[in-house]
Amino acid sequence: MITVIGNLKGGTGKSTVAFNLSLWLTRNRNVHVIAYDLDPQATLSDAFEIRTEEGYTPSITPENRVDNLGKEGAYSEVIVDIGMSDMGAFKYALTKADRVIIPIGPSQADVWSTQRFLKMLTEYCNSDKRPQVFGFMNKADTHHAVRETDDAYEALLTLSDHITMLEPRLYQRTIFRRSFSEGRAVFELDRRSKATAELAQLGELLY
Repeated sequence: MITVIGNLKGGTGKSTVAFNLSLWLTRNRNVHVIAYDLDPQATLSDAFEIRTEEGYTPSITPENRVDNLGKEGAYSEVIVDIGMSDMGAFKYALTKADRVIIPIGPSQADVWSTQRFLKMLTEYCNSDKRPQVFGFMNKADTHHAVRETDDAYEALLTLSDHITMLEPRLYQRTIFRRSFSEGRAVFELDRRSKATAELAQLGELLY
């Protein structure tokens, strides 16, 4: 299955999500994972390169050629990190996706960006081949008194004809930044952390 993790807006953490989900899958589902880094910034590739240099296993070398997408075989799970800088690759990946997962930040700007992304999906994908579309709140507020995350989530629920909002959230935690910079998944850094539990909840729901 081809899972595209994308967003029009930068800074939503899609590369961090793609990195951690790829490693979670290899550990918890015992499947062959193929990662694609189709964002010219190549931050996903950088994280996996650090992992390889440090000798951590399993080692994953992301694909960077979009024309290989869809040729992986039936027994592989494919995770694609895409950005807007290469519109050709962006459009092609969306047409090949079985599903699209949108990490969404806790702000009105992120809600507007998601609405535009959903419109683009409708334009690029034929109705009979349109991928499933899921969204979840990423970098969510950790303080119970802050309402931005709940407000954004509730606004996105009104778009239920176009996107299925998932209840699990990944919160704004330092360990996610450490994970990416150190080349290790959050569960490898601290298997008892809140971030590990959050990632597991999301992974179990998606896979």
